[in-house]
Amino acid sequence: MQERSSVADLVTVLRRELDRYSPGGKLPSSRALVDRFRVSPVTVSRALAQLAAEGLVVTRPGAGAFRARPRPSAAPAGDTSWQEVALSADGAADLVPRSVDASGVLVSLAAPPPGVVEFNGGYLHPSLQPERAMAAALARAGRRPGAWGRPPMEGLPELREWFARGIGGAITAAEVLITAGGQSALATALRALAPPGAPVLVESPTYPGMLAIARAAGLRPVPVPVDSDGVRPALLADAFRATGARVFVCQPLFQNPTGAVLAPERRGEVLDIARAAGAFVVEDDFVRRLVHEDAGPLPAPLAADDPDGVVVHVCSLTKATSPSFRVSALAAHGPVLDRLRAIQVVDTFFVPRPLQEAALELVGSPAWPRHLRAVSAELKTRRDAMTSALRLHLPEITLAHVPSGGYHLWPRLPEGTGGTSQAFGSGGEDALTAAALRAGVAITPGRPYFSAEPPAAHFRLSFAAVANVGEIAEGVRRLRTAWLEVRGR
Repeated sequence: MQERSSVADLVTVLRRELDRYSPGGKLPSSRALVDRFRVSPVTVSRALAQLAAEGLVVTRPGAGAFRARPRPSAAPAGDTSWQEVALSADGAADLVPRSVDASGVLVSLAAPPPGVVEFNGGYLHPSLQPERAMAAALARAGRRPGAWGRPPMEGLPELREWFARGIGGAITAAEVLITAGGQSALATALRALAPPGAPVLVESPTYPGMLAIARAAGLRPVPVPVDSDGVRPALLADAFRATGARVFVCQPLFQNPTGAVLAPERRGEVLDIARAAGAFVVEDDFVRRLVHEDAGPLPAPLAADDPDGVVVHVCSLTKATSPSFRVSALAAHGPVLDRLRAIQVVDTFFVPRPLQEAALELVGSPAWPRHLRAVSAELKTRRDAMTSALRLHLPEITLAHVPSGGYHLWPRLPEGTGGTSQAFGSGGEDALTAAALRAGVAITPGRPYFSAEPPAAHFRLSFAAVANVGEIAEGVRRLRTAWLEVRGR
């Protein structure tokens, strides 16, 4: 973190001083900059690289860095208004509009302004990421023979084998495809399993990124409610009968956003219902490696109990490592595998081999189990800290379920008590979200997690993207300030 700060600071100073040099003029040598600013050669190199990327300097090997010559003036903006007609006309015949609403995804991807506590993040804070282990793995991977060549289209056999062992059951390496992150795998699965205009059953609430994928593919998400034990089988069966859907997408383990785990007695029932409907279950096993220390033994993936090819399984290394470590797996039995493979090849060709090699190096190193144990302990500590802080500062909200895995909580806002029906009815989530940001904490409103009208107002709080438990306590105190503002007190 200190190195990143030093680079940013040096870039700011050098950018400010560029006016001292004429275009083409030479900047001080790297050694002179190291001595003057008391930073490392790596910091100087990165700062100059950033300025070069901005077009402000030009670096010449062996000669140094020079101020870039002025860019030619920008051409006048064109008239793109014709696209409004073209894009609208293109979708006029679609049964379901294929426009993409990425707002629910961007909430967890966009970094908040400086000084804002990040309760809306979807990834581990850099202090929790195995940065050294990933850097070492990438360095070792780059030296492997053939590491920069073209990989097999399906992925490296050793990595497919590793994922297959983790899934268990009858899944073999031959039935695993390596993909570029879970989002890409879900997109491939939905395109393979349902034609445009078809219904797809989804948990309610569910991950907004999956809803965006479905709608972008022209599919019609149909909600099936979940409770603290996961999806409700009777309602799932009703939804299959009413819609004729052939796909159900679910997160049986630490569901996003509720944190629910599919109850043991429901697991077989869900598979039987899908099998009777002639339908696939897309299992998004996205946070199995973010289990909390007190969770106890985890249930196996649904795919491990499915010899008939009902389940198409998605799992990923990204959540447990870094948002940039986009390596995941897509597993399936039977003829559907060929369709999945074909779509993946057409869309992305393959996952870059150096990244696959680095994944193998990482998961095979002693640092990997140590990292998972450390994250498991820290997530429990953070979950408990956030839960305690909410009960102390916001006793008015309802926290129906405290998960033993994942990285977030799903509080429900009150209705009809003490004048709150106005504040937390329609638009109440947005009002609280805006007030929270003014108070210096970013939260995620619950509305984007529902494919239809939500039954109540919620918001999602992440405890993984913050620096420490102190920041959690401060963030909840700021959220209390926002709460009082919205309540008008």
